[in-house]
Amino acid sequence: MSETMKIILGVAALFIAGFVMVGMSKRQSPQEMEAASMIRNYSALQGMANQKCPEAIKKATGEQVYFPSESASDKETYITMKWLGENAEKGGFKNASCTLKSNLGGISELLIDDKTIIKK
Repeated sequence: MSETMKIILGVAALFIAGFVMVGMSKRQSPQEMEAASMIRNYSALQGMANQKCPEAIKKATGEQVYFPSESASDKETYITMKWLGENAEKGGFKNASCTLKSNLGGISELLIDDKTIIKK
């Protein structure tokens, strides 16, 4: 048997093993599929909030924020993140709160120093 044939058989065996592993792992109960779906939904909601909220705060205040000081969520429909301003003494904001709702697909409320910037 030539070296080329050995390589081809090795690759074919690798593909077959991969298909068998994927086929065996697809058997999930409805509860496992529901739990996985909820985790993906919460992850998407949190990812969207981490992307859109800092952009909206920077647009409104000119200050860049990175990590929220606290967050609250029901892990299904909304997430609220709060930031503390780092330059409050120099004219920056003191606190910002951003709420994102999954049914709106974006920011539903943005409060900066208790002033409503966005309200949907």
